[in-house]
Amino acid sequence: MTKRDYYEILGVSRNADDAELKKAYRQMALKFHPDKNPNNKEAEDKFKEAAEAYEVLSDGEKRKRYDQFGHDGVRNGGGGFSGGGMNMEDIFSHFGDIFGGAFGGGQQRGGRRVNRGTNLRVKVRLTLEEINTGVEKKIKVNKYIPCSHCKGAGAEGGSAYSTCSTCRGTGQVTRVTNTFLGQMQTSSTCPTCSGEGQIIQHKCIHCAGNGVIKGEDVISIDIPAGVSDGIQLSVNGKGNAAARGGVPGDLIIQIEEAPHENLHREGNNLLYDLYISFPDAALGCSFDIPTLEGKARIKIEAGTQAGRMLRLKGKGLPSINSYGKGDLLVTINVWTPRNLNRQEKEILEKLQSADNFKPQPGARDKGFFDRMREYFQ
Repeated sequence: MTKRDYYEILGVSRNADDAELKKAYRQMALKFHPDKNPNNKEAEDKFKEAAEAYEVLSDGEKRKRYDQFGHDGVRNGGGGFSGGGMNMEDIFSHFGDIFGGAFGGGQQRGGRRVNRGTNLRVKVRLTLEEINTGVEKKIKVNKYIPCSHCKGAGAEGGSAYSTCSTCRGTGQVTRVTNTFLGQMQTSSTCPTCSGEGQIIQHKCIHCAGNGVIKGEDVISIDIPAGVSDGIQLSVNGKGNAAARGGVPGDLIIQIEEAPHENLHREGNNLLYDLYISFPDAALGCSFDIPTLEGKARIKIEAGTQAGRMLRLKGKGLPSINSYGKGDLLVTINVWTPRNLNRQEKEILEKLQSADNFKPQPGARDKGFFDRMREYFQ
């Protein structure tokens, strides 16, 4: 049967560079790999065809002969793809590991497994005052800690470890199987020693050879200023201890923000609603406003309209990622009394028809949206 053109098989032009060839072959290999197409002879043939095309075109010398003489240039002694005697590691190496781990494998290929403790998650509740300055918190957590009896080794009385006879200390077992590509070599974690390469001769009676037991730990956490509700911080190595002296997990801290009695947070800004009486709005007055550092006195000008927003610059919260602080925004609300006695009604009825008490909005009297636009600009 006439062989198809290698460039046509991979779907690339004749001047394709190495990156284009690799990308095209990876797509073909992922699409037609036998693991994804079991018992599919057509997919198997296309996979082998693509592998042969890439094997030739990825080699500069073979590609040169193929471009000059076609398939005859690489048929006899000129290369070609047979797959005989090659294991999967050889193919990965030969093709630049273009599969990218898509068909399995791990980070510790061919080596011993390193135990790692699991992560812990805790919630820490903070006030706005603590968020404003940053705070150190000491928390008590229940977790796995190293066994004090065997000092985390898992062995009783300092007994020695012996090399695992199944994997001979490598932590991996290798199997060779015959496939259409030839002999394929695969590695997996040793079932006898769980990948550690060693066997404890006498296990610790307190931790059953695990090297860890349940206990308590008091951990000090430095929380930076400017954190927000729901944000997560990580403290390396403060999670659960790992079996037999492995790497401990991390402590994941989720911030929970406690509501403030007077202030409401919006990003790094703080909002405060100030209620004043009608006479105070008309005549002017001064008020003490609560802030995170104490009190701040503000002046209300005579004739202040309801809804006016005053800005106290820099009285908000700091940003966790940059310099500077937000603002404290004070919204003026003019309180209208709901219940009036006879004398109060008589006074207001006299003022009701006065010219100065008739609404006469001017250019200075902006609506809500105009005020918000002005602030953010």
